[in-house]
Amino acid sequence: MIDVILGLQWGDEGKGKIVDYFAKGYDIIARFQGGPNAGHTLYVGDKKIVLHQIPSGVFHEKAINLIGNGVVLDPVTLRKECETVAGFGVNLKKNLFIAERTHLILPTHRALDKAAELSKGNEKIGSTLKGIGPAYMDKTGRNGLRVGDIRDKSFISSYIKLRLKHQRLLDTYAFEEDISAWEEEFFEAIELLRDLNIVNGEYFINQKIASGKKVLAEGAQGSMLDIDFGTFPFVTSSNTISAGVCNGLGVAPQQIRDVLGVTKAYCTRVGGGPFPTELHDATGELLRKTGSEFGATTGRPRRCGWIDLVALKFACMINGVTKIIMTKADVLDEFPTLNLCTAYSVGGKTVSEIPFQMTRMKIDPVYEPIAGWNTVSSGLQNGDPLPEKMKNYVAFINNYLGVDIHYISNGPGRDQLLTIK
Repeated sequence: MIDVILGLQWGDEGKGKIVDYFAKGYDIIARFQGGPNAGHTLYVGDKKIVLHQIPSGVFHEKAINLIGNGVVLDPVTLRKECETVAGFGVNLKKNLFIAERTHLILPTHRALDKAAELSKGNEKIGSTLKGIGPAYMDKTGRNGLRVGDIRDKSFISSYIKLRLKHQRLLDTYAFEEDISAWEEEFFEAIELLRDLNIVNGEYFINQKIASGKKVLAEGAQGSMLDIDFGTFPFVTSSNTISAGVCNGLGVAPQQIRDVLGVTKAYCTRVGGGPFPTELHDATGELLRKTGSEFGATTGRPRRCGWIDLVALKFACMINGVTKIIMTKADVLDEFPTLNLCTAYSVGGKTVSEIPFQMTRMKIDPVYEPIAGWNTVSSGLQNGDPLPEKMKNYVAFINNYLGVDIHYISNGPGRDQLLTIK
């Protein structure tokens, strides 16, 4: 049995805390897609930890954590994370496993990412320059190196062959980057990787499921960044939706039970691309300041706006969401009026579907205003009644989406998650 937790917006929905909260009820936490551009923020005691590659259940002693084949893995980032996590007394030899089919991010992938982004000029997509896109390109182009390859005697020669191919591509960009320091770090990290638990991921997880183990699949980025269904071309390079669980872990669709979708009580986006409800005024700045909206990986200020129910309903549909978790509700505490986008105005017509190509048209959000609760909600605990106006906000969203909010996060702490269903 597999339950899935994934983001329903453009990422940064607070999935790390949510996975960490639910992890205690599962035997295996598995990452099924994405790379080190995914920053999942956790709090261990009063310590803030940002994980990029290791699943967010790593601080739960009984949970096994699997990096699945759908991920692209940066060994250098993994090594740094392992050092951080081990500093908290976590035994990674016991609870971290890596699928041998997982593709590797090479130093030249990072150089290619940088060269490609610079070449776009004003049409940059906002890449984090981690080498993720080029690594997925090599995967689909059948050129990539995988974790299992590091155990082969021909690994170095295969690496050199691929590096030379990348250098020829870099020459077409007239781009030069000294990657010698990156390569030194890379091969040091490969040695650590060899010492970790490398497994045949699909057999590993299916055998665990067959023995009755419960699996929680952890999504990275958000549904609106999906390579197929997101706001293309301003998307990531993998399938971020629930369907990605199957090919990202090697499991059958009928194994999936619940899909828990995570959304903020408002909306944010990092980098370029369409964002119909974005606020360029004092309200947007207040959302950013109150919500501490800066990227966990990049530190970039996030673009902020009101909740977009058109996009949210689309994400619920393509993911088959069964339960919704709303985060950062406390950020809206001081707003007297809240706006919910219930439709788009495009070329004088009101539409309630996501357009094919959002970058080619002017999209104006159609808002439904609702009274804010003007109450400090961060102190609420399970069992406490929600403010009436917060109930109204939740009910409006539930009715529009046809899927109910079951949990509300009202602060960054592990215990700040209210069960409302």
